[in-house]
Order: sequence, then structure tokens, then C-alpha cells
Amino acid sequence: MFGRDRDDDTYRRRRRIPALPGALRQLVGSLTRPVPRVPAQRSGNPDAIVDCAVYIGGLRHGGAERMPFPEAARLARRRRGAFVWLGLHEPDLATMRPVAEVFGLHELLVEQAVAGGHRPGVETLGEVTRLVLRTARYVEHDRLTATSEVVETGDITVLVGPWFAITVRHGGVGPLWAVRQELQSRPEVLRQGPWAVAYAVGDRMVDSYLDVAEHVERDLERIEEETFAEVRTSEFAHIYQLKREMVEFKRAVLPLADPLARLLESSSALPAGLRPYLLDVRGRLARAVDRVASFDDLLNSILQARLAQVSVDQNHDMRKIASWAAIAAVPTVIAGIFGMNFEHLPGLDSPYGFAGSIAVMLLLGGGVHRRLKKAGWL
Repeated sequence: MFGRDRDDDTYRRRRRIPALPGALRQLVGSLTRPVPRVPAQRSGNPDAIVDCAVYIGGLRHGGAERMPFPEAARLARRRRGAFVWLGLHEPDLATMRPVAEVFGLHELLVEQAVAGGHRPGVETLGEVTRLVLRTARYVEHDRLTATSEVVETGDITVLVGPWFAITVRHGGVGPLWAVRQELQSRPEVLRQGPWAVAYAVGDRMVDSYLDVAEHVERDLERIEEETFAEVRTSEFAHIYQLKREMVEFKRAVLPLADPLARLLESSSALPAGLRPYLLDVRGRLARAVDRVASFDDLLNSILQARLAQVSVDQNHDMRKIASWAAIAAVPTVIAGIFGMNFEHLPGLDSPYGFAGSIAVMLLLGGGVHRRLKKAGWL
């Protein structure tokens, strides 16, 4: 209340507003308050452009500095055998619109490039070929638990045109700066044009698949050792977790084989000099596919073995419980007989009755224990 009256007095002195009745005074005060400024929205995401360069004759033009992509596009069109490699990371629609105008991209390609999570594939729209690959990275962990993240994935879209290659990466996995540096050290490959970028990206992705497969194989070996160890825990939720992570890894690796084969068989724009390199990539991808498929089979076998072990352990525990119940039944029967309220029971008045009853209990109980232990129930 005091704060509101103080604000009203301030505005009345500032605007020279006379004292007004309650509701009217509040209405006039609200109208005379300054309107807060709304911050202007950004017209794009400048951080989305990772690098942009023109390559002429297998060499980067202009040094290591990043060129503005409109200038790079004008230079590549003027020079014969030149192409632009524009690298983007999670661009928004405002960033992709000027890129689409400069490079002549279809609106569908722009929408697909902005959105992530695509399945591996290849398609051609006009003069532009769109190649989608999934990225994969092994997440280091001390031990596998029911919530451990084993494989982290993302995706990369490569748009290959007659004089440009645009790579759009989504997710924190698979940065392409190392791919660019390695490709720049191989001018004989860069001379093949924009498709050299597609080859280099695919080559690095397949290498990452094989690297992840090696680490996952170590996890599987540890799980296998734990499963068949003499002392093991009853927990096996981490096996299900690894199986879920392998499903994500399979979605990255397995679907790439078909589009890569179609690219090699039907693409007329693919330079002849790059076909041997892409055939090598396809061969290593086949190895990765075989390893991932074998991991899935091995995980199923480990899981079935673990479930069988749990069933056997439960059956063994039930036999132990039944055996001790049979041993405990012997003294229970004897004590129950002598506990009946009858005046005439054999040995009831004997001074050796109690000792005799205990001896009979021990003798019969020991005999039952020996028989059950010999049968393997104890």
C-alpha cells in the first residue's frame, strides 16, 4: 500500500496530474507509465557458421581465415574447378534462408537441414544431392549401470551441388574440423570436387562406428565375465541398458549400407576418381554392420544365460528351504506327540524320557540331513 501511494505521487509530480479519485487515479497512472522496450529478435544464428572456404585445384584459397559465404560463392562460380565448403552447426531457419538464396537450395532441403534426427539416406533434388549420416561417439564410464549412457548419437547432412558442399551437423557429436584438416592435407582428393567432402565425412563416420564397436566389445567382455563368474550379483538391469544403447547404435550404422550402395551404383555425378575410396568406405561399413549384428546376438545370449542362472538359483534356494523344513519336521512331530494331554504315554514317567526324546530327534534329523545332502539338496 505504501509503495503504491509513493509511486502514484511520483507520477503525479512528473505529469502534473491532480489528485483524482481512487480507480481513476490508478487508470491514469498506468497509462502514463513508460512502456518497456521489447528486445529485437535476432535475424539468424551467426555462431552456426563454423567455417567457409573455397578450394581451387585441391588447395584452400585465401589461407585459414573463414570467408563470407556470399563472397565464396561468387569466387567459386567465377573460377573453373573451384568449389565452396560451408560448414554449419545446428543452424536455425533465419540462418539457412540466405544460404538457400546464395546456393539455390530448394525449400524442402532447407527445412530438412534445419531439423535434426534424420535417418541415414541419400536423395537427389534437382542438381543437389542430400546425404544423411548418423554420428556416434562412445561415452566413457567406470562401470556399466542401469542408467549408463554408452553411445551418444547425432546426425550430419551433406548437401552436394555442382560447385559447393554444405555440411549441417546436429548434436555435440562428430565435429568436422578434423575432417577438414585431414582433407586439406590430401589435395589429390580435393581436386575431385564437392563429392570429396561427402567421401571424407562418410569415411570419418565409418571410422567412428568401428571405434565405438571396439569400446562396446570391451563392455560386452566385462559383462560376460561377470555373468559366468563364481560370485555374481543378482542385478542384470545394466544388460538391458546396454541392449537399449545398442538399438540406438544400430539405427546409426545399419541403415547407411543401402544408400551408400545406391550412391555407388546410380549416381552419375560421382567422380570416377572417388569410387575406389567410396568402395573402401563401403567395405569398412560392412565390417561395422557385422560387428554390431554380432553384438546384438551376443547380448541376447548373455541375457538368456543370466535369466537361466537366476531360475537355477531360485530353484536351488527352494530346494534348500524344503530340505530344512523336512529336517525341522522331525523334532516337531516328536515334540507334538509328547505334548498331547494324555495321562498314559510311553516313557512319560521315565527319568530318561527327555534325554531319549532329544536323542531320537537328533538321530532322525541327522539321518534326513545326510540323505538330502547326498542327493544334492543341501
